[in-house]
Amino acid sequence: MQLNPSEISSIIKDKIENFEAGAEQSNVGTVVSLTDGIVRIHGLTAVQYGEMIEFPPNAEGKATFGLALNLERDSVGAVVLGDYKHISEGDTAKTTGRILEVPVGPELLGRVVNSLGEPIDGKGAVKTTLRSPIEKVAPGVIERKSVDQPVQTGYKAIDAMVPIGRGQRELIIGDRQTGKTALAVDAIINQKGTGIKCVYVAIGQKASTIANVVRKLEEHGAMEHTIIVAASASESAALQYIAPYSGCSMGEYFRDRGEDALIIYDDLTKQAWAYRQVSLLLRRPPGREAYPGDVFYLHSRLLERAARVNVEYVEKFTNGEVKGQTGSLTALPIIETQMNDISAYIPTNVISITDGQIFLEPDLFNAGQRPAINVGLSVSRVGSAAQTKAMKQVA
Repeated sequence: MQLNPSEISSIIKDKIENFEAGAEQSNVGTVVSLTDGIVRIHGLTAVQYGEMIEFPPNAEGKATFGLALNLERDSVGAVVLGDYKHISEGDTAKTTGRILEVPVGPELLGRVVNSLGEPIDGKGAVKTTLRSPIEKVAPGVIERKSVDQPVQTGYKAIDAMVPIGRGQRELIIGDRQTGKTALAVDAIINQKGTGIKCVYVAIGQKASTIANVVRKLEEHGAMEHTIIVAASASESAALQYIAPYSGCSMGEYFRDRGEDALIIYDDLTKQAWAYRQVSLLLRRPPGREAYPGDVFYLHSRLLERAARVNVEYVEKFTNGEVKGQTGSLTALPIIETQMNDISAYIPTNVISITDGQIFLEPDLFNAGQRPAINVGLSVSRVGSAAQTKAMKQVA
């Protein structure tokens, strides 16, 4: 095949006419150090707190992201979300302009996902297009509604003496091996048929323990209304730190659409440990027990998102699609104490944020009392308004 000169010139003219020169602006920096999942980056400008930073992909071609947590004059401190062994000094890091988001929606029910909302149960991808940022501002004072509907745990001792209402934050506190997780799992099983969607967030637990919880829920048909967010002990401190916020966003999806949801954080002590680890690696000034100064805010901003919202809030959020419905997110955070010391730093912080606590005691547990609830130290500050008349008579 031969081309004459006129054809060649016409081809070149076409190419020139159709050529599109586009410039893509990106904010790029250089990795100067990497220690235990903490990356220091020079050259990045205009980074926002909590922004996702993109690193070179791993061997499988999967993108690696980090979370910008320290914004300093000459460098940015970021924590890598996931594996960081392929990142090395001199690698490029660029801003994405996005904050961390997780998938949300009813498609997640019955699934086990990690802190980033990626499925880890081997059942394929989660078929949802909706995403929500993990950090959200809690509903304001005017948007809230008082608690007046009950959440039945299935334990008569709790539902009678320490009642829990929809939209309440009730702390479950006690030493290890006192039945805290069992109480929370039974509460999830008891929501079958009530319309309450459940989210169980496992933080820093053994993978075998999480597998047992999944098996228990499947046996009782409770996985149909439950999402499990798992950040096991083998995960990085960063993933354990963000797991409760991811789970909360998944629960807020139902709350904001006029439905009721229940979320369990098992447990927030390990989240505080993970946050302390990340903060010390970022060289933030340590305070009491080496926790950073904002460890109270760590839990308060999370637990304030559990609330009962009024009709106007739901109508505004859904653009009038849902009318006359109130939504709620009930939180049951778990705190593990050492030697029954409920006056320690983290326990007192969380007690002051929540609307009451259920105190489980080892002596009562060893004596065969189930649940091992210490009635004298357990209290529900708002739950009595949500009790049914029949349950008030039992109490």
